[in-house]
Amino acid sequence: MKRGKSKPSALEELYEAILCLETKEECSAFFDDLCTVLELQTLSQRLQVAKMLRDHHVYADIVAATSASTATISRVNRSLGGGYDIVFERLAERGQYTPADAANSGEESGEA
Repeated sequence: MKRGKSKPSALEELYEAILCLETKEECSAFFDDLCTVLELQTLSQRLQVAKMLRDHHVYADIVAATSASTATISRVNRSLGGGYDIVFERLAERGQYTPADAANSGEESGEA
């Protein structure tokens, strides 16, 4: 039996477990059981960093707002697109995220 064979299967099980959650309360209960407080803080920090990068904030502002290291910010910056875009687009569809560009474009279009 190869060592790496069970790992993709375990990841698939994790993804399926996450996908079966239906409410914020269920997500909270599951992630509280699954992750340490520090792990949850790290995950949420990365999401906030991604949001700020997507909204064109500079690294210094992101460090000040999130306390993330520049290494973390760089890593998130390299990962932008893909999964982050899917999440932000879906949050925007629900009215839970407004990109800075969209907010600014609405203000600018009203000027003559």
